[in-house]
Amino acid sequence: MGIDSSKRLMLTGNKAAAWGARLAQVEYVPAFPITPQTEIVETLAKWFADGTLKGKFTNMDSEHSMFMAAGAGAATGVRVFTASSSQGILHGMESIYTIAGWRTPMVVVNVSRALATPITLEPDHNDIMSVRDCGFIQLHAETCQEIFDFILIGYKVAEDPFVCLPVLVNMDGFYLSFTREPVLIPNEQKIKKFLPEFKTSQPVFKASQPMARASAVFGGSTYTYFKIQQDLANRQAEEVFLKTSKEFEKHFGRFYDVVEKFNMEGAEFVFVMSNSFSTKGKDAVLKLRRQGIKAGLLKLRLFRPFPATAIADALCGHDNVAIIDQNLAPGMGGITYPEIVASLYDRKNRPQNILSVIGGLGGKDITEGDFLSIIEKLKSSETKQPFYLFGKKDEENFERLQHLAISNKEAFQS
Repeated sequence: MGIDSSKRLMLTGNKAAAWGARLAQVEYVPAFPITPQTEIVETLAKWFADGTLKGKFTNMDSEHSMFMAAGAGAATGVRVFTASSSQGILHGMESIYTIAGWRTPMVVVNVSRALATPITLEPDHNDIMSVRDCGFIQLHAETCQEIFDFILIGYKVAEDPFVCLPVLVNMDGFYLSFTREPVLIPNEQKIKKFLPEFKTSQPVFKASQPMARASAVFGGSTYTYFKIQQDLANRQAEEVFLKTSKEFEKHFGRFYDVVEKFNMEGAEFVFVMSNSFSTKGKDAVLKLRRQGIKAGLLKLRLFRPFPATAIADALCGHDNVAIIDQNLAPGMGGITYPEIVASLYDRKNRPQNILSVIGGLGGKDITEGDFLSIIEKLKSSETKQPFYLFGKKDEENFERLQHLAISNKEAFQS
């Protein structure tokens, strides 16, 4: 496959994902194109066609078929990869729950894009949040390097006999999928030492050994047994992820904890973020520090299993915390906010003020002024209601909408 020594390449997030799958020696890729993910499967299709990758690439008729084919392929004992985005994730939802229940190890990349209606091609995280409870392990990437690394780590975790679950690596569409960043591509032989050929611990389908397997219809007791086994395996994945990250560091010099603490020491105001917008948050933290404002940032990296203890340990001792959700559950607010608050519930030194912030919907920029507004909101201790991030031009319209007695007709007319 042509990699003799480590090299640094300028890659988009999509190309970094394709390189991760390539050097993981994937053997089967069922695919269905969708913006902004298509570049991943286009790149892999080219490598299969020219012989760079050995195995099979199959264009499917839908995301539903694609995910079912991925699960079936993994059940035969081959290393499987695929990718999707947004509405594609929703279309494949039935299959996603099914293959998680099959306990078939594989890696899937989701390129986050906001969901319809209305429609946009820009990112937020409602698509990835919609599958948070399906049984997949979730890793959220901030950079193109993390995308590449998480795919290699993801296979190692997924294929661990104590886990045996699919892994979903998330990146932001456009902000990361089409942004070129330097990515260190390690020596192929070093990768093989870290991630050897896939050897499943489960029985697999082989033509030479006929076997029948099926998803039986169970009563509640047996069904509960299997669901609890799935939950225990998912919880076990946190320990396996940390063990794998330490091994990854020995091979490649980069360690990934379940969360990342950035300038947290002595921070009086902490922003909690994930994915590519964390870079904006880190930049804001540095600028605020130069202004004498003690700000810090906690980045969520492993989202399922939910690292509640690590999150609570990081946030306790800091008085003011803003949880910035790039998603929205209408009628409830940000999706990660209640999970983080629950992790802090029984801690004596938990933050005094915890603010739910909704920002970045549909890829809307989060600016330096927005971070200052969040700090002012925390200082006011008015944290009972979600704080929506709007530009100055939008604030007047938002105030007007808040005071409308909205019917569907009035909402669309406004």
